[in-house]
Amino acid sequence: MSNGSQTLPTIHNNAFWQHDAPIVLSVLIPFYKDDPHNLLRRLAKTAPDDVEIILYDDGSNDPLLSQCMDAATAAAEIPVQLISASENLGRAAARNALIRSARGQWVLFLDADMMPEQDDFLVNWMACIKVEKPAIAFGGFSVSTDDTVPPTLALHQAFSQRSDCLPARIRAQNPAKHVCTSNLLVRRDVLRDCPFDKGFAGWGWEDVEWAARAAKRHSILHIDNPARHLGLESADTLVRRFRDSAPNYARFVQRHPDLARTLPSWKAAHFLRKIPTLLLFRPLLAAMARDTSGLIPLRLRVLALKLWRSSWYAKVLP
Repeated sequence: MSNGSQTLPTIHNNAFWQHDAPIVLSVLIPFYKDDPHNLLRRLAKTAPDDVEIILYDDGSNDPLLSQCMDAATAAAEIPVQLISASENLGRAAARNALIRSARGQWVLFLDADMMPEQDDFLVNWMACIKVEKPAIAFGGFSVSTDDTVPPTLALHQAFSQRSDCLPARIRAQNPAKHVCTSNLLVRRDVLRDCPFDKGFAGWGWEDVEWAARAAKRHSILHIDNPARHLGLESADTLVRRFRDSAPNYARFVQRHPDLARTLPSWKAAHFLRKIPTLLLFRPLLAAMARDTSGLIPLRLRVLALKLWRSSWYAKVLP
């Protein structure tokens, strides 16, 4: 990030941007290095008239990607805006720029590595807005159930299937816990009342912390309108992310101790904190999580990953 003045982003609007129909829903898609043109095309083909799509390139500086996105933006037969930043400013800045540009009363956050499960994805969201008029709604997400996923990605697939890909009736039992900042519908005034915390750095817990604050003033609706997560990560990436998310976890626990105590991650971290010698097994836990030989059952690799995460969280509990 530059320490001096920031260059203003470049904005590309397609020919449909000035259409007369009022905008109800703004779909906001930040991306960095990822190529979201297939997502844009899929959404544009199925979007109702009162939907716009705004994309934010957070400093990818990839000429081929820029050319591809310019073409996809121009070809879309709904209002589409592409905002291109010259430098990477991070997710908070990207999200704020998207919100400022949105014209809809509701915004739908959608990551660039997601894809709607069904063609009526946006139609379903518009029906939800019309009937429920929700302050906050989360549609859930899924991952591939294909058993031919490469061994390097199988851990992420299994972890997500067990922990994240849950039906609305289960998510609704603890609404704030099961909120992610992708496939998340928010009414614009809610974002003014309850902005995202810029103090979170890197990956992890920002979405749950925001949901916990927002839930004190607004209800959170969970529906079954999933988007598929295409960007499965390697075991090495998960091990690194979970380790590095400990400061964010500490920030979350400090602000929302009551909610934190209801989560399995807190219970596991609290247990490990009472038995410090277990932390000596960290290298073994990381090695088990990373193993792709097939000798360690996948369910044990998932357990090792969770214990690895909790071992770092144990050190930051208040």
